[in-house]
This record gives sequence, structure tokens and C-alpha cells, in this order.
Amino acid sequence: MEENKNTEVTAQVSNENFDWNAFEHDLNLYGDTSKESITEQYDQTLSKVAVGEVVEGTVIGVNKREVVVNIGYKSEGIIPVSEFRYNPELAVGEKVEVYVESAEDKKGQLALSHKKARQLKSWDRVNEALEKDEIIKGYIKCRTKGGMIVDVFGIEAFLPGSQIDVKPIRDYDIYVDKTMEFKVVKINPEFRNVVVSHKALIEAELEQQKQEIMSKLQKGQILEGTVKNITSYGVFIDLGGVDGLIHITDLSWGRVNHPEEIVKLDQKLNVVILDFDDAKKRIALGLKQLSPHPWDALDSELKVGDKVKGRVVVMADYGAFVEIAPGVEGLIHVSEMSWSQHLRSAQEFMKVGDEVEAVILTLDREERKMSLGIKQLTPDPWEGIETKYPVGSKHTAKVRNFTNFGVFVEIEEGIDGLIHISDLSWTKKVKHPGEFTQLGAEIDVIVLEIDKENRRLSLGHKQLEENPWNEFEGQFAIDTIHQGTVTEVNNKGAVVSLGENIEGFAPARQIVKEDGTTAKVGETLDFKVIEFSKNTKRITLSHSRIFEEAKRAEDNAARAEKKAAAEATKSSVKKINASVEKTTLGDISGLAELKAKMEESAKKGE
Repeated sequence: MEENKNTEVTAQVSNENFDWNAFEHDLNLYGDTSKESITEQYDQTLSKVAVGEVVEGTVIGVNKREVVVNIGYKSEGIIPVSEFRYNPELAVGEKVEVYVESAEDKKGQLALSHKKARQLKSWDRVNEALEKDEIIKGYIKCRTKGGMIVDVFGIEAFLPGSQIDVKPIRDYDIYVDKTMEFKVVKINPEFRNVVVSHKALIEAELEQQKQEIMSKLQKGQILEGTVKNITSYGVFIDLGGVDGLIHITDLSWGRVNHPEEIVKLDQKLNVVILDFDDAKKRIALGLKQLSPHPWDALDSELKVGDKVKGRVVVMADYGAFVEIAPGVEGLIHVSEMSWSQHLRSAQEFMKVGDEVEAVILTLDREERKMSLGIKQLTPDPWEGIETKYPVGSKHTAKVRNFTNFGVFVEIEEGIDGLIHISDLSWTKKVKHPGEFTQLGAEIDVIVLEIDKENRRLSLGHKQLEENPWNEFEGQFAIDTIHQGTVTEVNNKGAVVSLGENIEGFAPARQIVKEDGTTAKVGETLDFKVIEFSKNTKRITLSHSRIFEEAKRAEDNAARAEKKAAAEATKSSVKKINASVEKTTLGDISGLAELKAKMEESAKKGE
């Protein structure tokens, strides 16, 4: 309170000469000068603003939300900072073009737009940039198919992915919301399309670097590079401004399914120059050449007959390639996979990735070739074949294949044999082996002959039974008659079944029945054996001969009876004549003697 008392209070005194009445009633405040003239003088100090006009302004303030621009009007314009995203370095004092949307909006504020100002002049600016090869700034708005969308002078331009940088881009998203420098490379006025490139800015510099690098290249030179891109056929290496290609075959001495197995993106590694083309700027590089060839490092003690282990890397129908060391492969032909003689595919025995053991069959270090076998790991089944499968021994085999002349069977893996078609059955006429058995079926066999050189057995099936033709020889003797059923008829004759497993053949003229018709399939008739051959196993039959011979016998009997009757009559006549002659001429000896002479002459005449 004491302080307040001691404090000196200064009184505010108004101007005694101020005319409040004139102020309140707007009466001649400016002396002799009219208010209109003063307003006119003030307006002359302000720029004339026309709505829809593009004018230049000065940035007088920038914050997180707005940019304040002075265009010399009585009020400043406010523009959203988002319209300046393409220029994040915008600062106070910088000149910018603005479009006057309204001299005074609802809030009495000057309404400006920088975006519209850019758009109005954008096509002129874009074409000018293309003509002058000018470097311009652009704001990357978002991703799109194949590239990015860039805001250039308010126009949405397309930035292809291949034009972002000289190296392939793996992550496009890192470029979104960034401002970068570009060159306009293409304009399509009809569709109002603009294509820009950032890569074009650095290509000139890179071209100079390439020329310098290419001029220093030498075959056999070893350089350090970075893995730039990986494709299915090779790897692109950045040598510091120039790219080279390591073909997939030059990545490793071993087989490579995909380069990703050997290298990774951005990996640094040493490579050797294999070849290059100055004109086409192509450089062929190698990686495997920096290490010795695996064949040169192969154990010198390795020889034919040794066992090796490896991994199957490639499969084919004819065999499998096995890698016994990186870059050292051997071929196991399908014929060396099994002792079996049957044609089979290598895929039945192994697949890619299998670990296998094999025996070296051939080894050529100069040609860098090796052949392997796996069947050699097991004993050859043909060793001691005479002891294991002697002639006359009986076995069970599996049917593997048919031919017109016989059946191929397998007794065990690697032991094959042939049953000739004639050795299938003693009695059945087999036209094709498929009629007798089927593939995969088991069949009993007997060893007839051993061909060790060609690794083939001659086998028989019918020999397991006694030859029934020995018995048939007596049963079906010539002229014996048997009942048979016609099973087949053709132009030559008929096949006749005489019982189980026994058939005969009747020629066409021998199957004519007594009524003149020909026997048909299914008819059962009597047949006479007219021919029997044990060697050819053939029985020839006749039905016709049965009734023909019966008729012939009947005719013969009738003729014999007739002849006997005639002879009896003749004998009676002779007796009567003799009796009469003795009675009438008995006493006449001369006549009797003459008669006897005459009869004797008659007999001689007969």
C-alpha cells in the first residue's frame, strides 16, 4: 500500500483541439483535402488485382500449414503449404507465381492458388524444359504400375521404374514423398502425357566413366564388383560405372540350377574378364575361373574299379549324372544300373538329389569324362550259371515280353530266358504266345540250353510233362474211328477236337457229309484217322471216308453175292449136262469120247 501511495500517477490528457463532433460525423477531418482524394492516393499505392490473373508474389511467411504471399495488394494471400510439396526448400523472400482466385473471400482474405498458377503455365514450362534439355524439380506423389507418378509444374508426369536410377530398383516405396531432379524425355500433347527421367541426369557422367573403364580393360584382368542383378541365365556385376555379365555356366565348375545358389544381391566379389566388346559395351565375366578346375584337383590315385560316392544332379532316360566332387561328374548309363536285360528308364532306379555309391568303369582325365556303374556292386548272376541253373533244372519265371516266336521270361534279376512258341504246349496249336499266357504272369519252365556268351537261356514249358504223342500213336492209329467236334472251319478244311488237348485236321473234301452238306462248327461227328505223324504232331481225319467205305463195302458184298449165284447156276448146268450125256450116249463110246474132246476144246477157248 505504501508503494502505491508513493507511486506517481501520470494523467492521460486528451487533445483539447480535437474535434470530436467532426470525427463522429465524419466532417472535414482532413482539412481542406477530401476523403475521396485521400482514398484515391492510398489505392494508388496498391497493385491492381484482377481475378483469374497470374501474378508474381513474394513469400513473406512459411509455417507448417500455410505459406503467406504478398502480391502488393492491400492484404496478403494465404496458400496451403501442400501446394509447395515439390519444393521443400521454399524460404521467405522467394518469388512465386500465384493465381488470383478472389480479391476478397468471405473472410475478407485475398484468395490465391500457387497450384493453379503452375498448371496454367505448366505445358509451356514442360515443353520449354524438353526443348532446352533443362533440369527441373518434381515431387514423387505415389507408385503406379511400372513406375511412379511425379508432380512437375502441377502436371502428373510418369517416371518409369527403369528411369529412376541406373541400377535396378528393388524398393520403389522409398522414393515416395521425395523431391528429385528430372529431365523431360517425352511429351504426348494429344493425351497430355509427360514422361520424365532421373536416370538421364547421371547417364552422361556414367558414359564418360564407362569409356574410361572400357579403355583400361584387359582379358584375364581381375576386378572387384558388386552383384547388381540376378537372372535365371546369369548375374550382372557393377564394376564401378559399367556392367558385366557372369553367365550361369561361368559361376561354378559344378552344375548350377539357379545363380541364387552361388551369389546374393549387393554381394562384393572378385571376377575375371573373359571377353569384352568396346562397340556394344559388353563385358563377359567369370567367377569359376578364379579357382582351379576340379578335374585337376581330382585324386591322382583314383582308378577304374574304385568305389566312389556322389549325388545325382541330372536325370535322363538313358542314365544319371552323379557329382562325386564339385565340377566332377560321372555318367551311370541305365544299362549299368541293373544286371537285367530289359529296357528300362533310369528314373526307375534313382532321382535327382539321391546319394549313391558306384564303381568307376572308365576314367579319361584328358577328356574329363568318367563312366560309373552300380550293378557292379552286386555279384554278376551269370557267374556260375551252369551250377545255379543247369540244363534240365526246373524253375518258376515271370513273363516279361511277347514276340511272334516266343515268350521272354525272367527267372531272377538279370537272368532272362526265351520259351519258343513250339515249346509251350505238346498239343495246343499256339498262334501267338499271348493266347497261352499274359505279361507279369508266372510260368513254370525247364532249362533246355545255356548261352552264357549272349547271357540267354533257352527254356521250355511243355517239357515239364511227358510227351502225350507217344500214347496218341497207339490211340489214334490209322483207320481207327473217333468221335470229334468241329471247332474251326476255313477254306482248307476243319480243325476237330478229339478230346482235351488233342486236335486233328480234316481236309475240306473230307468233311462232306453223306447228304452232301459240309460239316459246320459245333457239329460232333465220327472221324477216321487217315494219317498220323508223331514228328510233326499232326493227325489227319476224314468223316466222308467212313460212309464212302461203308457204301463201297456194301457194293462189294452185293457184287460178290451176285457172282457166287452165277457160279452156282453154271455148276448145276454142268452137272445136268454130264448126267444126260452119260445116259443117252453111254453105250456109244465113240460119241462120248468126241464130246469130251469138244468140251475140253471149249474150256481152252474160255
